[in-house]
Amino acid sequence: MIDANRLGSYDGGDHVGRARARFGRPTPRDAASGFVTGLFSIPEGMAYASLGGFAAPMGLWSGAVPTIVGSLFSRTVLMVTTLTSATALASKSVLADAGLDPGDVGAVATLTLMVGAAMLLMGLLRMGSAMAFVSAAVMTGFTTGIAVQILAGVMKDATGYEPERSNTVAKIVETFAHVGDWDLMTVVVAASTVGLWAAVRTYRPLRATATLIALVVVSVVAVVARLDVVRVSDIATIPRSLPPLTLPELAAAPQLVSGAFAIALVALAQAAGIGAAVPNPDGSRGDTSGDFRAQGAANLAGGLFGALPTGGSLSRTGVATSGGAQTRWAGIFAGVSLLVMVLILGPVAGSIPMAVIGGLLIVISFELIHGRLADIKLVVRTAWPSTAAMIVTFLATTQLPLQVAIFLGAGLSILLYAVQAARSGRLVRLTPTEDGDWAIGEVPDTVPSGTTIVLHYTGHGFFAEAVRLDDQWPSIDGARDAAIVLSLRDAVGVPSTTLLKMLRSRIEAWRAHDVHVVICDVSGALHDRLRKAGVLDTLGDAVVRDTGTVLGALEAAWALAEERRVADEIEHREEEER
Repeated sequence: MIDANRLGSYDGGDHVGRARARFGRPTPRDAASGFVTGLFSIPEGMAYASLGGFAAPMGLWSGAVPTIVGSLFSRTVLMVTTLTSATALASKSVLADAGLDPGDVGAVATLTLMVGAAMLLMGLLRMGSAMAFVSAAVMTGFTTGIAVQILAGVMKDATGYEPERSNTVAKIVETFAHVGDWDLMTVVVAASTVGLWAAVRTYRPLRATATLIALVVVSVVAVVARLDVVRVSDIATIPRSLPPLTLPELAAAPQLVSGAFAIALVALAQAAGIGAAVPNPDGSRGDTSGDFRAQGAANLAGGLFGALPTGGSLSRTGVATSGGAQTRWAGIFAGVSLLVMVLILGPVAGSIPMAVIGGLLIVISFELIHGRLADIKLVVRTAWPSTAAMIVTFLATTQLPLQVAIFLGAGLSILLYAVQAARSGRLVRLTPTEDGDWAIGEVPDTVPSGTTIVLHYTGHGFFAEAVRLDDQWPSIDGARDAAIVLSLRDAVGVPSTTLLKMLRSRIEAWRAHDVHVVICDVSGALHDRLRKAGVLDTLGDAVVRDTGTVLGALEAAWALAEERRVADEIEHREEEER
């Protein structure tokens, strides 16, 4: 299965000469893996569709055409593109917010196509690296909230009691407050499903198929014993047919634009880490933006064939890899196997009790929560801003429409990044040592007379650093025969206009007090920016360009500053002697 601790994202870009993910030849292990994944997609797909309030067959179709198309084009060759709990819940939320019925096939098709277009656009614009701006704290809060959403959504299926409250947490509280109204047989079936799953999981060779075994065994027992419980067929008939052609309802498009981008962001954020967790067996490098395009194509195709919005699935990819997948053919076989099994066993799947699906979704929700416990602890121990962002995202996910929650989470991620970037800007003093090295120390409060000091700047050039840096510059009051070298080697980016204005005013003030200033390690882009900002008008030739070596420019700047400072010192001494 996938190691969640290795999740990350990579966006290598389409560079000349880079290894590309090859198509490969199908192997027997790919066929076997595809069959297991396709079989697993039947219960999980129906469960997720039901969770979102959609017809169960739509969950099946979401594992057919989208899975095949996604596997054909994905740059992470083993990634399985299909319906996930997050996309199902987000789709439900978006449609409800737009005043549309989840049973409106045309509206669902429109939403899926628009999600595909949003993903494709983000892939073409090479926005894979943007996933790095969704912080781990925000994703932890979001996925934990999704797990609680799943748990709240299956209260009726697992207990037989339908809560009246619409609030996520309130649903759970209300359900447990009415234990006496639970349906005994429904609870027995759901509990048996969870219990059998847990028992099978203790036997390592069958661990990967525990969900499938629990589904089949409990369903067969329920059918043979003719238990009086709600079944999938009571909600929707599963036809023994291929996915139906579905046409979009274009009139619904304007109401779904923002929601489509929100779902795309949810799906892509979930899938972005799969490439790092599951490296390509052929050694080719992954490309997050390429995966964006593949998922976009999968949704554009799936939207025309009864599918809900889909994305890279961590659970389904884990099933495929544990089943021995070696090439992208495993995903293709998974989609084909699902279609074949639906054609052969379609109506039979309607006999599955909804309590079984409810029990499996309870398992999935607790697995999601358990898988995030380590991340939650890490976030809490790291910093309070990250903890606050995680809590706010969790509350938003459980209390607000999911598309609002993901935009809020993305905004919080950007805010956290901005805060960290602003904090990174600082000054340190570099002092030459007897052995030719440079010692790092604190910036003095005042520039000493008769001394050349080196101030080394590190930061992103972010405008918010200006206030922080303003408190770090040393005072020049009373300084005589002094010089300042400002090293910009560790300036990550070109300074903002705000920083350049501050730098220009500082240099002008220093020169007005006869303090020599030399700037070193200036790149070509930075030199051009300093010239346009008028900084060079004050500095003149006291600029040492980047030499390509670590200390070359610094030592040259030090020598230049010392030369000018000493010249002033001699001149002042001669004036005093006269």
